[in-house]
Amino acid sequence: MKKHIVSRALVFSALLWAIAGASESAAGQDTSTDPTALPDPAANGALPNPATEVVTDWADLPDGREWGSTAGVDIDPIDGHIWAYDRCGGVGLAGGCDENLVDPVFKFHRETGEILASFGAGLFVLPHGIHVDADGNVWITDSMGNSTGTKGHQVIKFSPGGEVLLTLGQAGVPGSEPGLLNEPCDVITAPNGDIFVSDGHSGQNPNPAEGSTGRIIKFSAEGEYVMEWGRIGDGTGEFRTPHGMAFDSQGRLFVADRGNHRIQIFDQDGNHLDSYYQFSRISGLFIDAQDNLYAIDSESNPRTHDGWMTGIRIGHVSEDRVTAFIPPHAVSEERPFGFAGEGVAVDGDGNVYAAEGPLSLRAAGGGLTKYVRSP
Repeated sequence: MKKHIVSRALVFSALLWAIAGASESAAGQDTSTDPTALPDPAANGALPNPATEVVTDWADLPDGREWGSTAGVDIDPIDGHIWAYDRCGGVGLAGGCDENLVDPVFKFHRETGEILASFGAGLFVLPHGIHVDADGNVWITDSMGNSTGTKGHQVIKFSPGGEVLLTLGQAGVPGSEPGLLNEPCDVITAPNGDIFVSDGHSGQNPNPAEGSTGRIIKFSAEGEYVMEWGRIGDGTGEFRTPHGMAFDSQGRLFVADRGNHRIQIFDQDGNHLDSYYQFSRISGLFIDAQDNLYAIDSESNPRTHDGWMTGIRIGHVSEDRVTAFIPPHAVSEERPFGFAGEGVAVDGDGNVYAAEGPLSLRAAGGGLTKYVRSP
């Protein structure tokens, strides 16, 4: 059942002051050598919220099916409708699509939530990243392998109708050499068709398993390996889980380096251009046609990123500055950092869609939340 929350601004603002003191203390720190010590720009409630109307459990799945977790949502560039995936009812990261052979990939009408297309049954273990290219083709990463070594660790490109057009990686086989992927997080295509895959979901863990990766891999439009850059670490050009990606209008590649609490920006040959730290511990990125940057934080809490809130931070690609903030679900005195999703996308009218992951699914009440742009 869907519900509308007309405004959460007053309750949210009051609760924010519970953590504002920590942010003000951090503001006095010397951040010249440690940009991660910056205070949370959203912590004091001063940032505007451009979407105070919240539609939880926005889209229904067929046959009364319950949503599992997700981390992926995108906008069809041709008709403006919404693409997302469900992990086949699986709430955590246990690979629900390997056993529950239902369609995980859906296209929803952006106004009504009606299902317009669905496909992908039996092809995935754990869908993770989603990208819709300029021709309307749908790309999905599968970030986990199954126990039999027959599925996973791949990127699959579908036609808008669900025909498999291209695969990257070898089904069920993780690896770091050319031709293999290891827990691919996200995929995106450049205007010329080149393909970029962010690889290495486990890199943010305290002791990543031997062979774990933290890299960006570039392929030609035909799927031929071109180059790669990055490894697990916190230096420039290194990653601790490159969880999401987006291109701006200049063709710069923005990477959500989640475990390092930053966005790293590169040209398409892997040269580092800049790093942004004001957008928090980011799971998903979206850049709209006006180069507005939307970054969703699903993981900040006192253990992982102390003093920072989950939620959607908004700015412009031209600078490391947050100018607006969409607050998370279920903010309370006990949990002032709230619950927020992992994936984010914005339609042509400025409505924001969040894909609810394992941490936020129950608090959100469903797999997709729509934040309606305020008049």
